[in-house]
Amino acid sequence: MIDAHAVLIDIDGVLTVSWEPLTGAVEAVRAIRDAGLPFALITNTTSRTRARIAATLAEAGFPVETEDVLTAPSAAAAYLREHRPDARCLLLNSGEIAEDLGGVHLVDDAPDVVLTGGAGPEFGYEALNSVFGHLQRGAELMAMHANLFWRTSAGLSLDTGAFLLGLQQAAGTRATILGKPARAFFDTALRGLDATAGRTAMIGDDVESDVLGAQRHGLTGVLVRTGKFQPDHEHGIDGEVPDHVIDSVADLPGLLGLG
Repeated sequence: MIDAHAVLIDIDGVLTVSWEPLTGAVEAVRAIRDAGLPFALITNTTSRTRARIAATLAEAGFPVETEDVLTAPSAAAAYLREHRPDARCLLLNSGEIAEDLGGVHLVDDAPDVVLTGGAGPEFGYEALNSVFGHLQRGAELMAMHANLFWRTSAGLSLDTGAFLLGLQQAAGTRATILGKPARAFFDTALRGLDATAGRTAMIGDDVESDVLGAQRHGLTGVLVRTGKFQPDHEHGIDGEVPDHVIDSVADLPGLLGLG
């Protein structure tokens, strides 16, 4: 059992797949809400705004509101407003997320920063080659996340991380990651809950970005055997192993001692 005073829960692959609730997920979130345990639903999803995500989840029965959701785009906007307030930013992303990028100066050319979101049809040769050109001319590369793949109802699909590897290698640069597993992202989530890392559990299906990433920042990691989980993930990566592994989020209330 985990003695947690707050909980961070990934959405895609943990609560839903292709936005359809996984078995027991609604009941798990309701149990956490009813227990009065502070929680946030955190996601690297960049195809929908916080408000739309919350509405979609609420329609599916989850007891959540917009304030319960923290996305990579909203965290990226907070970082840019603080650290690069005057930067001209070119956005490469699949999905309309401008609502969550308030205060970011978006442009179509001559960017100071290239900001990547989630991969999709927009990540074609012409777009990627244009980004490569901007990087060669000195633009800084930032990414809302570096996930290599994600799970849909049709199976695993390539995500932004696969393209970032090529861009970084070709341009001789390194991307600043603004979503999970960046410390700034977890710190933003913890501040929103007035919680400390040592008393907070992070539940995810991505052993690297969700679980081990959180553990490196002092949180307790819980890996679920759903979403993008692969059997070898239980053994961790390079000697780092998840603190806990459960079959699905339906088992989370029991792990938290909520009955």
